Amino acid sequence: MPHDPAPHPADRHDTIRVRGARENNLRGVDVDLPKRRLTVFTGVSGSGKSSLAFDTIAAESQRMINETYSAFVQGFMPQLARPDVDALEGLTTAILVGQERLAANIRSTVGTASDANALLRTLFSRVGDPQIGPPNAFSFNTPSVTAAGAILVERSGAAKRQRAEYHVLGGMCPGCEGTGRVSDLDLRQLYDPSLSINDGAILVPGYKVGGWSVRFYAESGFFDPDTPVSRFTDAELDDFLHRGATKVKIGGVNMTYQGLVPQVRKSMLTKDREQMQPHIRAFVDRAVAFAPCPDCDGTRLAEPARSSRIAGISIADACALQVSDLRAWVRGLDEPGAATLLGALDALLASFVDIGLGYLSLDRAASTLSGGEAQRLKMITHLGSPLTDVTYVFDEPTAGLHPHDIERMNALLLQLRDKGNTVLVVEHKPETIAIADRVVDIGPGAGSAGGTVTFEGTVAELRDSDTVTGRHLADRVALKDAVRTPTGAIEVRGARRHNLRDVDVDIPTGVLVALTGVAGSGKSSLVAEQVAGRDGVVFVDQQPVKGSSRSNPATYTGVLDPVRKAFAKANGVAPALFSANSAGACPTCKGSGTITTEFGFMQGVTSPCEDCGGRRFTAEVLEYRLGGKNIAEVLDMPVADARAFFAEKESRVPAAGKILGRLEETGLGYITLGQPLTTLSGGERQRLKLAMQMAEGAEVYVLDEPTTGLHLADVAALLEMLDQLVDAGTSVIVIEHHQAVMAHADWIVDMGPGAGHDGGRVVFEGTPADLVSARGTLTGEHLAAYVGA
Repeated sequence: MPHDPAPHPADRHDTIRVRGARENNLRGVDVDLPKRRLTVFTGVSGSGKSSLAFDTIAAESQRMINETYSAFVQGFMPQLARPDVDALEGLTTAILVGQERLAANIRSTVGTASDANALLRTLFSRVGDPQIGPPNAFSFNTPSVTAAGAILVERSGAAKRQRAEYHVLGGMCPGCEGTGRVSDLDLRQLYDPSLSINDGAILVPGYKVGGWSVRFYAESGFFDPDTPVSRFTDAELDDFLHRGATKVKIGGVNMTYQGLVPQVRKSMLTKDREQMQPHIRAFVDRAVAFAPCPDCDGTRLAEPARSSRIAGISIADACALQVSDLRAWVRGLDEPGAATLLGALDALLASFVDIGLGYLSLDRAASTLSGGEAQRLKMITHLGSPLTDVTYVFDEPTAGLHPHDIERMNALLLQLRDKGNTVLVVEHKPETIAIADRVVDIGPGAGSAGGTVTFEGTVAELRDSDTVTGRHLADRVALKDAVRTPTGAIEVRGARRHNLRDVDVDIPTGVLVALTGVAGSGKSSLVAEQVAGRDGVVFVDQQPVKGSSRSNPATYTGVLDPVRKAFAKANGVAPALFSANSAGACPTCKGSGTITTEFGFMQGVTSPCEDCGGRRFTAEVLEYRLGGKNIAEVLDMPVADARAFFAEKESRVPAAGKILGRLEETGLGYITLGQPLTTLSGGERQRLKLAMQMAEGAEVYVLDEPTTGLHLADVAALLEMLDQLVDAGTSVIVIEHHQAVMAHADWIVDMGPGAGHDGGRVVFEGTPADLVSARGTLTGEHLAAYVGA
């Protein structure tokens, strides 16, 4: 009888082994993850899921891959620190697909981000009629360039001057430089004519008297900086506002001077609006009026690129089509010479449809995509990839998805796994947890109360486990027995933004309203066009929190200001001593708490500062105390503990307690005051922003998917907070896909019936109970299944 062959040595490496992971709040985590399986990491927000999946496993994989490149190449790559872990074995190449918005410049579109534009440009350069040139002739990022002059040609040791011409045909519209829009500056917002330059005439943010930005004009020599601008001669005013680039000497330094208008255009208007800091964005909104470029009608493309057509369609027309329609056009083309190219384009567009983005158009600005849309767009490049034995790490891939679309996302995750890849998913949605081969639950709490593995096993075993996730996996919010009575309505009339079709709807006030519908149905467009800009309305969108690497909840919320003053008053010293960015900062690390040692061409090493022990302040500052604690100890306190601390008699700071109370109400009681904003999860950052917006007070709050990043156990707390807002007299409108919020709402406005041009209409208005009874929409069907009706 033949014996079974011995197992091959390579088959033993079928597990990713993690030993002693201590990144962020992880407490020496040991875990074994099966390869070529789908593993879902669960746990409350801030428990350490992302710290294990992204900051430990994925980070070390990427760091080790980077080290295989030459020292020269590594110099152009991000320098990744080694995660705080004892051992990692069995790693494979990791591909991260997170929720970070696309790093978009003003010209980035869905087409450029997905490489669909590259295929279209090649197609039109080969098949378009008339044929105008190579693919660059259809690129709005490439300007046309013409030059002529003498060149030196060397042949057989002899040099001869010849005249030559150089010409590159690009597709960039010269009128708008490929942005698709032109701007008109309101000069009244740029300067105050009644003031002189030295008295603060320039009103642009960042232009402070005495600073370089103002000295640039005051010392230019083209006008008297002490004369009011209104008294400038026509020539002086032209020099101040419109003069072109001119070499001048300012403060003994040779500099290039240009007028205020071109300077503002160059420094601000070439950037994407969504990437600007809030005060800069507010200035741009106030001072600049944008309109579609009249030369290219907003298409970004020069006339030659728009003149070439295939089957009556130009490349501008093709990019304006909804992707599902563009795919139908591509499949209908009969061009044997471009069959391979058409097949690649068809496959790419099919991936858009499969992933639920068929409603987008290729000319859509990349910066306008939500976090969930951006993540799905990144997934497209991986769906058709021939790579196998890769580790894919996803951060809540169902974010922004309607329950109807989650089924399709689950199928895509399983497709990646079945190709022989390891799929790691950080997720809260029970629909995605249900398809896992293995579940790793991190907890039991958040922050310092989490960081341990509380469960490993199958989904069925998770349901029977006594963990927070296991206990709440089957949670269902019931429909209300009675709903609130509206006090009025927000009238929306003739909304036509993006795919909206002259929508008329009355959104009731004084109640909790859920705005529902599949992704791309028009929910956000409806709010952005006719609700968000009204007086008394605060819109909390999904834009990321702005801040530097030194920013933390204490600085972002402003709680540190009253705390510094309280420390200063208690110790009789200046408040600046208690700022890590000012007088009290450790001189060695300059208040960052860490030191990065560079080794020339090798990767630098970041370690805690030895002088301050990572506490960021000088020893002298740490001697000063308030209520028995120094400033570093206060910054290490969780929000909940700090709130109690600042309520005590010896350390009472009412202003700080008020801010911390709002943070705790939004479920952020576990984060520490000094925790870097860069370490917060997407859900944590959104709730931090929500707490700050609520501090301003409003008649109407519009929240864009506040359940993003929330554990099942935290959804109930969110609903309680929304009820408190409404009961206090505030109207709340929630753009949401979570059935728990739908069931708890007083009124539902459902958009649809589909996405893109298949949506844009109100398909239902009424109570959740009426929606369940009617079951006339996709939302109604899924809500009925959720509540068991």
